[in-house]
Amino acid sequence: MTSGHTWQPGAPREGRSAAHLRARLSWYEHLRGSSMSTAIVRLDGHLEPEVSEPPAERLLGGAPELQVRNFFTDASQQFFAGHWSATRGKWRVRYTENELCVMTAGRVVIESDSGERASFGAGDAFVIPAGFSGTWEVVEDCAKIYAIFEARA
Repeated sequence: MTSGHTWQPGAPREGRSAAHLRARLSWYEHLRGSSMSTAIVRLDGHLEPEVSEPPAERLLGGAPELQVRNFFTDASQQFFAGHWSATRGKWRVRYTENELCVMTAGRVVIESDSGERASFGAGDAFVIPAGFSGTWEVVEDCAKIYAIFEARA
C-alpha cells in the first residue's frame, strides 16, 4: 500500500468501508493490499476471514455469505493463494484473473454464458481462465483452496 501500512489479512484496510468489501468485483482490487512474504507459506493456519456477499446487481438467488482467507500475496501483487468458502446461492461472475480451484467441501455448478455447465465437488480441481463469464452456483455450502494470477493491465 502506498501509505506504508501493511494490511494484515482479515483486518479492514484503511479507507475501505464494509460496503466496499461487499461490493468488490475484482480479486486484484480486493487482494492487492495484502501482506507479502518470502518464506514458505502454509495454507492451513488460523486466519480470520473477510466476510462479504456478492454485489446485489450480480445476485441471482439465495443470500450467500462469502469468506476469504488470503494467506499469500507475491511481491508483484499479481499472485494470491488462500481459502475461500461460500454458503448456498447463485450469482453472475466475470473473471479478469486466472484461478486454480481445488474444492475441499461442498458442491458448485459453474455455467458459462454460452451454456456450458460443469459440476465440482470435494477433491475436484479446475482452472477458470481470465475472460470467463457466466454464473457460479453453490448447491451445497462449499470451500476451496485457490491460487489466482491477475496480470496487470
